[in-house]
Amino acid sequence: MLDYALTKEQLLIIEVADRIGREYIKPFVRQWDEEEKVDPRPLKALAQADFFGIAIPKEYGGLGFGTMENCLAIETLSKYCPGVAITFAASALGAYPIILAGNKEQKARYLPELAAGKKLGAFALTEPQAGSDAAAIKTTARKDGDYYVLNGMKQWITNGGIADYYVVIALTDPKKGPRGASAFVVHKNDPGFSVGKKEKKMGLRTSATTELFFSDCRIPKDRLLGREGMGFIIAIKTLDLARPGVAAQAVGLAQGVMEIALKHCRRRVQFGQSIYNFQAVSHTFAEMAMRLEAARALVYSVARFIDAGAKNISGPSAMSKCFASDTAMWIAERAVQMMGGFGYMRDFLAEKYMRDAKCIQIYEGTNEIQKNIIARELAKLYPADEEE
Repeated sequence: MLDYALTKEQLLIIEVADRIGREYIKPFVRQWDEEEKVDPRPLKALAQADFFGIAIPKEYGGLGFGTMENCLAIETLSKYCPGVAITFAASALGAYPIILAGNKEQKARYLPELAAGKKLGAFALTEPQAGSDAAAIKTTARKDGDYYVLNGMKQWITNGGIADYYVVIALTDPKKGPRGASAFVVHKNDPGFSVGKKEKKMGLRTSATTELFFSDCRIPKDRLLGREGMGFIIAIKTLDLARPGVAAQAVGLAQGVMEIALKHCRRRVQFGQSIYNFQAVSHTFAEMAMRLEAARALVYSVARFIDAGAKNISGPSAMSKCFASDTAMWIAERAVQMMGGFGYMRDFLAEKYMRDAKCIQIYEGTNEIQKNIIARELAKLYPADEEE
C-alpha cells in the first residue's frame, strides 16, 4: 500500500478496524456465510469503539469525522468480510438523510443513538418496479391531520429486519412524480409496518436484505425530513455521500482476496516450484496490485474532495463506485483462477469474495447507472454550443 499521508487519527481508525476484523470477524466469517447469519458481535465491538459515530457531528454524539475516515473503516472491515462491513455502512446510509435534511429536534432524537450504535439505521428507496428507475416508486404517504399514512412496499433493503430506524422515500403527491416524493423516518415498531422475507443471496450473505411493507402505517408528521417534495433531492445527496463508502468496500474486498490468493500461490508447488514463480501467475498479481492501488487512490481522492466541501460530487462519487467495484470483481475472479480448484472450493474464502464482489457492481446504483451519471456531468462541463 502506498503512503497516502494519513493522519494519526486515520491510522488509528485503520488499526482498530483491523483488530476488530481479526478478532471478531475472521474466525467466524465462513460459518456466518454458510448460515447466512448477521452476528451481533462485530457490531457490538464497532459500537464500543465509537465507529458508528465516525461521520456524525460531535454535537450529536459522533466523532465528527468525514467521508475519508468512514471509507477507511469500511475498507479495513471489508478486507475481512464485505457483508459485515455493509451492515455497518448501511446504518450510516440511514443516518445521512437525517444529517442532511433533519431539523435540530430530529437530529437530537436520532443521531446520538445511531452514533452510539445503540440503534441501527437503514435507507429504503428501491421497489420491485423501481430499481435503476428510482423515480418509478409507488409507495405513498398521505397526510391525515397530524399523521402521514404510508402504503406500499420496498425491496432489497440492507439491514431490513435488524434496523431500528428506516428512512423511507414515499410519494406525498403522486401526480408530480419525483417532485412529489418525500422522506420519512419510520420506526421498526410503527403500526402498519412489517418486514418481509429475508432474501437468499449469491453473496454478502452475512448481511440482512429484506422486503419492507407499509399497510396504513401511521407515523407522526414530525417524522417528515425537510419539506414535502424534497425526497428525491435527499435521496440523491445521500447516495452521492454514500457511494465512496461502497467503493471503499470494493477496495477492501480486493485487498483481502488478493492476499488470500497470493499467499496460496506462494505456498502451492507444481512442477517442482512455487506457482508464484511462473511469470503468468506473478504478472497477474502485479496487474492486481496496480489496479487495486489505482482504485484506492481514486477513492481516497474523492473522499478528500467531498470533505473539502466540494459542492458537485455526483460525478466523482459515481466514478469511485464504478471503477473500484469493477476492479474488485476483476481481482476476485483472477484470484479464484490463480488458486485453481482450491479457489473454487467453499472451504477457501476466495469464492466467497467473488460472490460478494458481484453485488457491489449492482447496488446503490448499478455501474451502468454510474456511467450515465458520469456522462451527464461531462456534458455539463463540455456544452455542445461552445466553440472549439
